[in-house]
Amino acid sequence: MTSVPIELPTTLPDTDSRAHVTHLYREHLSSGRAVMGGVLGGMLETASDGAWIFTDDGHRYLDFGGYGVFILGHRHPAVTAAVHCQIDAHPLASRVFLEPVAARAAEALTARTPAGLDRVHFVNSGAEATEAGLKLARTHGHTALVSTAGGYHGKTLGALSATANAKYQEPFRPLLPDSHVVPYGDPEALAAVLGALGERACVIVEPVQGEGGVRIPPPGYLAEVSRLCRAYGAFLIVDEIQTGLGRLGSWWGLDGEGQEGVEQAGEVTPDVLLVGKGLSGGVVPVAAMVATDAAYGPFSRDPYLHTSTFAASPIACAAARAAVDALAREDVVARARGLGEQLLAGVRAVCAPYTGGLVQEVRGRGLLIGLEFAEERAVGELILELVGRGVLVNHSLNASRVLRLTPPAIVGDEEVGLFLTTLAESLDDVARRAG
Repeated sequence: MTSVPIELPTTLPDTDSRAHVTHLYREHLSSGRAVMGGVLGGMLETASDGAWIFTDDGHRYLDFGGYGVFILGHRHPAVTAAVHCQIDAHPLASRVFLEPVAARAAEALTARTPAGLDRVHFVNSGAEATEAGLKLARTHGHTALVSTAGGYHGKTLGALSATANAKYQEPFRPLLPDSHVVPYGDPEALAAVLGALGERACVIVEPVQGEGGVRIPPPGYLAEVSRLCRAYGAFLIVDEIQTGLGRLGSWWGLDGEGQEGVEQAGEVTPDVLLVGKGLSGGVVPVAAMVATDAAYGPFSRDPYLHTSTFAASPIACAAARAAVDALAREDVVARARGLGEQLLAGVRAVCAPYTGGLVQEVRGRGLLIGLEFAEERAVGELILELVGRGVLVNHSLNASRVLRLTPPAIVGDEEVGLFLTTLAESLDDVARRAG
């Protein structure tokens, strides 16, 4: 799975100097991003390959972040080849005729989704997938939204109504009316709300909360959520934008094999499954709402009910099909499961001297691992220490005390060893400054 070798420029033109790019960010993009870039040294990322990102000065950084996108690493050869081929042939469609690449991508994806989820609606981002799911629910009369505390489903207006974080919601209120939040992992609380809302309810939930700080629910939680939705006539959306396509060491977080204590994968039967991030193959942005035939009926009968000019573009669908094929052909799911167990054990061993003090808990499933700290400040300091030593990781948008790891499944023992050594050194420095 090694990408085609790349030649890095030794120098950049003056128009791409760090100072000039920072100036352009301040003037035309985001002054806040410019400040953040300055804190990290003002470096410019200019190339990527496998598990590595390269900056303008030729240094490379081990990418254990990427917000869950790069399960196949950067520039996977099969995905990039498919995209190059599509660009040469037909990158964007007229939307007048039927387009075969989207059809083949949908076939490839539904060959891997749980039974009954056979209708695909391609979009450009995870938030758009959420919007499509919420709108589809409304066509069936499910107008009351139920989400979970700490859940993250995007920042467009409808998706933001389900992203239960006041920091992101307050500037944009009023959001969708009749929205309700229940504790994550608490089926009794969900049952109480569904008892009041009945068939008006649309429930959206993640198998594991990623941006919520890698929160893993009790065994059987998703199966109980599914049972409750059936009992009360509620519409169920399972958000696997971050957790799906092998990230948790199973094809989907709702798979029985991915949930301890759940005997059969079929026990979780959503109306809609949201897919994204890894579907891109790390090359072209693409996401999807996958629905049952019954749920998808209104969109199927009227293809103009919910549309987007660039959705299901040939180049995006070429990437999606190639990504799904590569995940299956290279047994990336099993690789993610084994590598995740190895990495989780290694991270816990490194954090053991600090557990109960600086580090509160290390938890994870597959290649989604969270390190929860006693103080928010420690997360920021550790990120800076890791970047300074050549490793990239992520914070968690809905859990400021949790540092999140989402490495690619292509890393080997050498990269794992490098990461654990770097983490140990960085933690030691943070702990020493904390006194």
